[in-house]
Order: sequence, then structure tokens, then C-alpha cells
Amino acid sequence: MGERKLLLPALIRTALAANDQTKYLFTLLQTAKSHADHPDAPVPTLQAERTASGLDEDDLDEVVHASSREGNDEYRIPRRERIVSLIMQNVKAMVDPLAVANFNAEAKELTQRYQRFLLEGFEARGDVISGETIATMTSANRERGDSLHLLVMDLHKALRALQTGIASENIDGADAYEITSSERALIRAFMRGVNRTAMLKFDHPGLATTATHAQDRLIIQNDLGTTDAHVLVVHVAGEMVTVTYTDVHLQRLLFFERLFERYDVRWDDTVSRRDTSMEDGVYHLSVGRYSARNRAGLEDYLAFLGSRLAFLIDWNRARKRLRSFLPKRAVLDLLKWAADQNYGHMAFLKLGGEKLLYDSLEFAAKGPQRFSERLDAVLGADKASEFLRFVIRTCSEGLQQGRPYALIHDEIRAELLTHVRSSRQGMLDAVAEHAALIVEIASNLRDALLQLQPPHAAEQLRANADRAKDWEHQADQLLVAARSALNTGQQEGFFRRLLMAADDIADDLEEAAFHFTLVREARWHDEIHRPILEMCNLLVQGGQEYVKALEAVRYVHRGGPREDIQDFLEAIYRITDLERRADDAQRQVKRALVADHIGDKELFVCSEALKSLESSADGLMRAGLMLRDHVMDQEFAS
Repeated sequence: MGERKLLLPALIRTALAANDQTKYLFTLLQTAKSHADHPDAPVPTLQAERTASGLDEDDLDEVVHASSREGNDEYRIPRRERIVSLIMQNVKAMVDPLAVANFNAEAKELTQRYQRFLLEGFEARGDVISGETIATMTSANRERGDSLHLLVMDLHKALRALQTGIASENIDGADAYEITSSERALIRAFMRGVNRTAMLKFDHPGLATTATHAQDRLIIQNDLGTTDAHVLVVHVAGEMVTVTYTDVHLQRLLFFERLFERYDVRWDDTVSRRDTSMEDGVYHLSVGRYSARNRAGLEDYLAFLGSRLAFLIDWNRARKRLRSFLPKRAVLDLLKWAADQNYGHMAFLKLGGEKLLYDSLEFAAKGPQRFSERLDAVLGADKASEFLRFVIRTCSEGLQQGRPYALIHDEIRAELLTHVRSSRQGMLDAVAEHAALIVEIASNLRDALLQLQPPHAAEQLRANADRAKDWEHQADQLLVAARSALNTGQQEGFFRRLLMAADDIADDLEEAAFHFTLVREARWHDEIHRPILEMCNLLVQGGQEYVKALEAVRYVHRGGPREDIQDFLEAIYRITDLERRADDAQRQVKRALVADHIGDKELFVCSEALKSLESSADGLMRAGLMLRDHVMDQEFAS
């Protein structure tokens, strides 16, 4: 990002570590040569020296023992190329801080010496190297001329001087150097935000902060994670703050910009750049500018900026884990909510992430509720988001308070069971409300036929048909709402199918009410009128028993009171018995229609109405038996 000066403290630390490793590698070459010259002498492994230098390549411990002499001044040293490569990499690491600091003329001379050795290349054939080359690399005798070892010694001295010269200080966790006195308060404000939310990353690395002064401005850098492309650099000049943010994940970059909705930050268009060293070969860069009104506003913004960084760590992993349970947009909204509420997502990941949710789903599925693993399909998108907010909050608060993992898991399982039961009850409520409308349509049809009084009979039947049409429309609306709901669990799916089947009953009853309005003389002989009324009365009773059965389902479960299942089964039996009695009444009407001398139109109308009433009775029996089979299978199956 053009601010290499910020890297100085880290570069110096790396360079000093490289010095230790280089000294070990020089010793390794010298010891390997000595063993080849004196194979009968004791063979040291130099393992302790390697470990102390921080070099994690244990196969180097076998190098000395396996080395041998070939010819007058040639030595076969296993992994010779790797050893030389490591030495040159470490020397470069020691040169880098001097080049960044543009230290002095001596530093330039040291850099030129490194370039000269780099050009020499230390030619060799595979693992074979000459004794002269080893001396050129490892000699500490200045009288014999320059060597890599002498260069490393001089570099180490220069690095110590540079380290002293930058006079680093620590301000609330930030490594700061060459800053002005007025900038300390700004660094403290930024670190106040960082430290306020840093605990939410738990033991994950990241958030190392460095600050310095350059070109009349304060520069703050935060290493958000472990990759070179995930870095934030802040420039503060006066009351203007410029944030430069790079990320390999474009969605996380856009998420970062969303975190500042409360501030008037002007974001430039995102720039994408190719770099083969980055994930997917591309990284993205965004620049945002904010102008504070005063010093207090400036510190407030810097504190808020620092407090948002913890929510970027491992963000993409959390997004991927949650994508199995919510639509993409809902996942982004959930993570934004978690950041806004200062909960974050790291506790959720630390407690198992998606495994935690699948475990809770599996636990809930052991009871009567069996459903798909897709959470938004089980609960609906809104309820699923509400549940996952609970999960994020419970994980974050639980880990910060030191609550046992098992307790947090149980709290999440219990909450999911509550949501699942609530979803099931919601569908059951819709079915029960629909059943109540069936009873209303059947009751009003019965009452209209019972109270036929000329000359207003036709008007009464038309008014009843209008009411039936309104109620049937309400029943359709319940069905439409159930079909559009996202719940696809086995329980919810059954109640949706039951509602679809029961909706045919309401349609048939409304159709019968309409047909009765077409009768020219709204009165029949008693032999016709009485069995039709009986059919309507049986339908009212059947609807009422259906409502009772649905209410009983709320309380029926394995191990529950015997009275609940008995009430349920008796209601189902009465529905089937009423359907049989309705068939008998239908046959009476048919016999009366054939015997009575009524016109063809009246015969057709009565026949169609009778057909609708019969279909309603059959529909009630089918719905009752569907409900019975479901309850016996879901609640009492072994």
C-alpha cells in the first residue's frame, strides 16, 4: 500500500530471527565439512542449535552424519542446495529493514555486498560443494577477505543500531515509533476500539497494530489476519481519515463497508488486482474517506473503526458455514447484525459452527418433529434468522462468561425445539381455523334450509350462499398462506396436505349452497326436505368432531394421558360413523326425488346439491382418517 515504513518493527524482528538461523546454517556447513575430514570423530547432530534458532526442518539433523569427502577439495553434503537457499533468504531478510529505512551510507554498502554475493550464486553440483566455497560463506576472518558470515555480522550490528534509532514505544498495544505527542491520543482512540472487541476473536491470531508518522500524517496499520492481502492502513491528516483496505474476498470487503452506515464515509470504487501469490490470484482494494467535524468526532470515528476489525477475522469461514442454513443475503444480514450488536461470529465457529447446528437439528428430530436439515425450510426464513441470532448471541455471551460448552449446546437445542414446536403449532392453528370455517358454512346452510319461509325463502338461500362464498374465500386464503410458507418439515408438510384435502370440503359445501339458490320453489315435500336437512346436520356434527380431533392433536403424545388419545380416537370414529349415516340420508333423498313429481330443472339442481353434500361428507371422513394415520405413525410409532 506504499507504506513500507510501517513494516520496520516487524522487519527488524524477522531480520534478527534470520540472523540466528543463518549462524546455525553456517555452523552446519562447517561441522559437515569437519566430519567429512575426520569421519572417526564423534558426530554432533546440532539439533539443539537448530531448535534454538527456530528452524523447523528436522531432516537437517542427519546432514552432518551423512556428509563425506570427494576429491581433494570437494564435499558431498546432503541438502546442500536447501542449506544455501535458506542462508541467502535469511541474508535478504536482514537487508530488507535497512533498505526500507534508507538507514545510512553504511547500509547502502551492506546492500551492495549482499548483491555481489547474490550474483556469485555459489555454484555447485547437486550436493557437492568445494571447501573454498564453504570458506567464502562461513569465514569470520577479515584478513582472508569478505564472506557471507562477515556480511551477516555487519548486518546484525546495523540492525541493532536501527532498532535503537526508531525508539519504538507501545501505546495500549500498538507498536508506535517516530510519532508526535498530539498523535498519541489518536492512537489510543483507535486501540480503545480494537481492545473493546479483540476478545471476540478469542485465540485466533490477528489485530497486530503498528503506528508511525510520515509526510505530515499519522499512519496506522492493522494486520487483520495471517495473509499478506488482508491488511488495513489508516491515514490521519487533520480531521480527515483515509482508510485503505485490501482483501482476497470481495464479499467481506463489501461487508466491511456496510459496517460504517452510521458515518458519512465516501468509498471509492473497489479495485481488483492480480497477484499470483494471493488466493485465486486476485485481491481487492477499497479506499474510504471520512471528514470529522472536530477532534472529538475524529477520535470517536477512529475508536469505532478499530472496534470493527475483530468482525473481519475468519468472516468468510463463518459465511460459508451459515450458508447451509439460510439464503445468501440472509447470511450477510445475520453477520452484519452480529457485528452491530458486538457479538461477532468467532464464538459460533469455536463451538463447532455448522456441526453445532446439525447436532441441534438431529436432537430435535429424535422427538415427534422430523424434518429436513435445511433450517430456513424447517422454520421459514424469518424464524430461522431469529433462531440463528439466538445462537450467535448465546455462543458469544456463553464463552465470554465461561459457561460450559455442554450448557451452551443444551440452550441452543432447547431453543430450536421451541421454534420447531411453534412452527408446528402455527400450521395446526391454520388447519383448525380452516376447520372452523367448514363448520360455519355447514351450520348456516342447515339453518337456512331449516327456516325456509315463503315468500322470502329464495332471498334467504341467496344470502346464505353469499355468506358461504365469503367463508370459502377465507378458507382459500388460509390455504394460499400455507402453500407460500417455507416450512417443509414432515410435520408441517403433513398439515399442509391436510389443509389442501380439507379445502375441498369447503368448496363442496359452498357449491351446495349455490345450487340451492337455483331451486324455483324453495320448498319440497317432507320426504325430500327432511333427509336433506339430516345430511346438513350430519355435516355440521362431522365438522365439529373434526375440530375436536384437531384440538386433541395438540396434546396427544407418547406417554401422555390416556384420556387425550381416547378423545382423539372417539372423534375420528364419530366422523366415520356420521359419513355412513350421511350415505343413508342421501339414499332417502334420491328415492324421494324419483317418487316426487318435480320438474327436470328442480331435479337437476337437487341432484347437484346432493352430490356436493355427499362429497363433503366423504371429504370429512378422508381428512379424519388422514389425521388418525398421521398421529398413530408420528406420535406412537416405535
